[in-house]
Amino acid sequence: MEITDIRIRKIDGTGKMKAIVSVTFDDMFVIHDMKIIEGASGLFIAMPSRKTPSGEYKDIAHPINSDTREMIQQIILKEYENMPEEEMAAAREDF
Repeated sequence: MEITDIRIRKIDGTGKMKAIVSVTFDDMFVIHDMKIIEGASGLFIAMPSRKTPSGEYKDIAHPINSDTREMIQQIILKEYENMPEEEMAAAREDF
């Protein structure tokens, strides 16, 4: 499995959510609405989720194991941190 495309839309504001991310795997499968969140220990990735009738949030799509989750998170956060400022400004305008 290889990540072949990452699209990041930076969120302008003071909240904990910093960006919305779409990731394409092997040019064949995409996951939309992953989120980059600022947590107590730094940035992390939240998988797309929905609210259940009990009020809990459950992931809609997610890695099966922690090694895969960590690999995806590292690649996305590296891409986010390396975004040129002009791309971040353009992403804010598009959102």
